Amino acid sequence: MKRVIVGLSGGVDSSVAAYLLQEQGYEVIGLFMKNWLDESVTISNECPWLEDSNDAMIVAEKLGIPFQVVDLSAEYKEKIVDYMFREYELGRTPNPDVLCNREIKFDVFMKIAMDLGADYVATGHYCRKTSFEKEGKEIFQLLAGKDDNKDQSYFLCQLSQKQLAKSLFPIGELTKPEVRQIAAEQDLITADKKDSQGLCFIGKVKLPDFLQQQLQPKEGLIVKIPSDSELYGRSIPRFSDKEAELKFHSTKYNYSQEDGVVVGKHQGAHYFTNGQRKGLAVGGMKEPLFVVSTDVEENVIYTGEGKDHRGLYRNVLFVTNEELHWIREDLALKNGETMEVEARIRYRQKLERATLFKVENGLYVSFENAQSAITEGQFVAWYKEEELIGSGVIS
Repeated sequence: MKRVIVGLSGGVDSSVAAYLLQEQGYEVIGLFMKNWLDESVTISNECPWLEDSNDAMIVAEKLGIPFQVVDLSAEYKEKIVDYMFREYELGRTPNPDVLCNREIKFDVFMKIAMDLGADYVATGHYCRKTSFEKEGKEIFQLLAGKDDNKDQSYFLCQLSQKQLAKSLFPIGELTKPEVRQIAAEQDLITADKKDSQGLCFIGKVKLPDFLQQQLQPKEGLIVKIPSDSELYGRSIPRFSDKEAELKFHSTKYNYSQEDGVVVGKHQGAHYFTNGQRKGLAVGGMKEPLFVVSTDVEENVIYTGEGKDHRGLYRNVLFVTNEELHWIREDLALKNGETMEVEARIRYRQKLERATLFKVENGLYVSFENAQSAITEGQFVAWYKEEELIGSGVIS
């Protein structure tokens, strides 16, 4: 009998994943990952991880499976939290959920599971896995979940063949309502539990409060750039080759205070991210202000009025070789090669047509339609039909 260790998070998705695996004849063990110790940054008095681990334990008891809590808070702090602060200080916007999957759930957690004699690790992600043979070798494919509303393949865009080989996603063929229905039929305590919001596994944490603990507030100016700024009317040079053209279009606008007018003050450029609308607290405009760029060196936030502001949109982004990742290593592009794909630059964004161009120092992703708020530090993921084949950090 194959042994599977399920990451029970205390939510409905992982509860049903455990139940389904049991039905399929696996020997199932439930582990709850405790990733956070600092109670000072949770928003409410309730302690989310205690409540969640308690729910996970009740589900395990109901299913009659062994259960234990593993403390990964030291690894989580080092691999996720410290990394997040470094990125924010550099003026980039990291995605802790993608990292948590790559560094914690499918790495640290997977090692613990393998030490416990597991054949597989399972999670409650809405995605699917298949495999096929190619030149005598088994190749694993990561597919989008059947529920379009809940597809979570994007969060797993950094997994490797080795990690996929050992992973199971039992609810990938189901929709959220179907998952809730199974939980209700099995009388699982998590059946009606709301989906968790907030940082992966930390619980109900407000990101600005969290950042303020480490990054000191520092007053700076909010500058509004007019939509008809000369910057956006820059003349497009004649390019010697495709790479020069892509480089030009992927380069972000270089703003200075002289390009706009000061409309307010902020408490630190590193608390803000491209496309952000909340937290600017500047009134008196026809349309809301959006962040079009942050300068952490000068501590200035550049904004534009309205969601159609020119400064928010670009067609091309770049990923360096160090930050480039292929789930399907067999499809990796060589220098000079191109590939037609569909891609997204954030979770829940609908897939957009794009072309990948591999160059010596990295990869350009050129979208057919201009994308709003391309943000450094976030992940771009690309697909062929339903299959997620690769990803990278936007540079």
